[in-house]
Amino acid sequence: MTVENLSQNRSFGGWHKQYKHQSSSLGCEMRFAIFLPPQTAHGEKVPVLYWLSGLTCTDENFMQKAGAQRVAAELGIAIVAPDTSPRGDDVADEAERYDLGKGAGFYLNATQAPWAQHYRMYDYVVNELPALVEELFPVTDQRAISGHSMGGHGALTIAMKNPERYRSVSAFSPICNPISCQWGQDAFRAYLGDDPAAWQQYDSSVLMQQASSEQFLPALVDQGEADDFLESQLRPETLEAAAQASGYPLELNRHEGYDHSYYFIASFIEDHLRFHGKHLGV
Repeated sequence: MTVENLSQNRSFGGWHKQYKHQSSSLGCEMRFAIFLPPQTAHGEKVPVLYWLSGLTCTDENFMQKAGAQRVAAELGIAIVAPDTSPRGDDVADEAERYDLGKGAGFYLNATQAPWAQHYRMYDYVVNELPALVEELFPVTDQRAISGHSMGGHGALTIAMKNPERYRSVSAFSPICNPISCQWGQDAFRAYLGDDPAAWQQYDSSVLMQQASSEQFLPALVDQGEADDFLESQLRPETLEAAAQASGYPLELNRHEGYDHSYYFIASFIEDHLRFHGKHLGV
């Protein structure tokens, strides 16, 4: 596996680095960012938190706006942030929409033309990217996963479908029940076809309600009460109801006055990092 370093910045004794590589899963060139805490400079291997960003974002938003590096450096946790979709001139897109196409991969494997050729973000996040990271960087195979909005949807679904690969999962303002909101319905219909039964495999609330105890992972969700998308797109009450039905170990916190922005994420990212650190054993 080969990668090309695009940039690097010293941060809290560690390094933030950005790379590009040719993705076999997506059939295009992809970019990702990694924060390597100072412990890795002395030969120590550290666990990894994978961060999945939301609609319109890239690998840069979280790394530049969330303020996660200080606590990650203290705990000794690497952070990896992939892009949110395949990119390139030959990649299908809906240029007039922000919620479909480039920047809106929804962390699934598309089955419908023209999307199926490149839109396989699920395979990329679950298999290809961790294999690359664990081969090239001083990290262990101990993983946690988190994300925001569309990325919160991705983190929750990926963790619940692969509980053996992660120690914990968290999300900020996730799309909790995409089969019942406009963002999810439009994306799923385009990427997966018209059969709603195919959509359920990528719905956090459905997966959480169906989960059995051997599939449980510690889960933390934070939601702002002043979020403009709260009632129309996010619907955290569906996730709470699913957890109550199955007994899933979900902690869901609501925060008065907070919106959908990175101001919200930056306010509570330390809580999430310490939550993951506990379950990663650091």
